[in-house]
Amino acid sequence: MKHVPDATADRTFTEAGTTDRASVDSLLSELDEYAVEQALRLAESDPDAEISYLTVGPDDARDALRKALAMGGDAAIHVSDEDIEGSDAFGTSLVLAKAIEWHGFDLVLCGMASTDGTMGVLPALLAERLDVPAVTHLEDLAIEDGTVTGRREGDGATVRIQGALPAVVSVTDRSGDARYPSFKGIMAAKKKPLETLDLADLGIEAAQVGSAGARTAVDTATRRPPRTKGEIVADEGTGGIGLAAFLTAKKFI
Repeated sequence: MKHVPDATADRTFTEAGTTDRASVDSLLSELDEYAVEQALRLAESDPDAEISYLTVGPDDARDALRKALAMGGDAAIHVSDEDIEGSDAFGTSLVLAKAIEWHGFDLVLCGMASTDGTMGVLPALLAERLDVPAVTHLEDLAIEDGTVTGRREGDGATVRIQGALPAVVSVTDRSGDARYPSFKGIMAAKKKPLETLDLADLGIEAAQVGSAGARTAVDTATRRPPRTKGEIVADEGTGGIGLAAFLTAKKFI
């Protein structure tokens, strides 16, 4: 689960080119909510299933875990350490993989990307570090006889893919609408176990993560230009011609 700055807010950048998280509210990544939903659906069909959520981040990242627990699930793990700050996808995947190994797993469910970085590479990096199959970008999934199977929609084809458990799976925003936490769920989430770990608990050296261990760096960051006023095409019998001219000028047709 990733605690991300609100994508609808007016986000700014720090001098280092990273998102200024202190300037906006943060919340559970919307794309991760789809992974939560799929985990809950799988658990509903398997009474022996246990769901644990995992996040890496500062103290307020616990809010993302509580939101997920309010939707359902059993427990959560929060990895928090000042030396993690500034980690790129490779460093973050190392911390997540070590925490997953520490906890133990049969299936790792991820969103297809985060709403801040939008890289979408973490599921594949996790699978590589955990040495298990990566079954990614699924629009539906099922588990039967130790195998996870799902549908992936491509630009030119729809394919069915599968992998043997244990595996890392990512789901898209077409996999099914996430449920809303109920009042009962919100109250129950406050009592569910939430464990906090640091780098020492996971056997990770500070030099392996953070800015010092990052393999990538932000060169420049530019604010998104303000939205310009739209153009109105008046329809006085020649609206179709005016619209066609506008679309042609913009090279849409």
